[in-house]
Amino acid sequence: MKLIYNKNLKKFSKKLRNESTLSEVLLWKEIKDKKLGCQFLRQRPINNYIVDFYCSKLNLAIEIDGISHDAKIENDEVRDEILKNAGVKIIRFRDIDIKTNLESCVRKIVECTKNPSAFGHSL
Repeated sequence: MKLIYNKNLKKFSKKLRNESTLSEVLLWKEIKDKKLGCQFLRQRPINNYIVDFYCSKLNLAIEIDGISHDAKIENDEVRDEILKNAGVKIIRFRDIDIKTNLESCVRKIVECTKNPSAFGHSL
């Protein structure tokens, strides 16, 4: 399945970038400007979804799950399956892990950028 940049989500994606959570801001500082050797974009529309961070070179999405995701586990699983079927690799982190163990989260992302078999795991 081909990935589509959904222009209908552009306005909402911009709104999300302007209202980033603390965890998104913390992680963005670590991965922006090709600091990990590849370019990530924030709040990137892909098909009918917006992923927190996306690297097109690796076809890698990074998602940060806050408390609100506790009530959306089934929706997230369906969403992940659709994106995975489209070839997107997904790494999920809990909001609290970004806030309390950022270094470990960044190491996991680096591992995934260098080792494709590490994809699809969460902390």
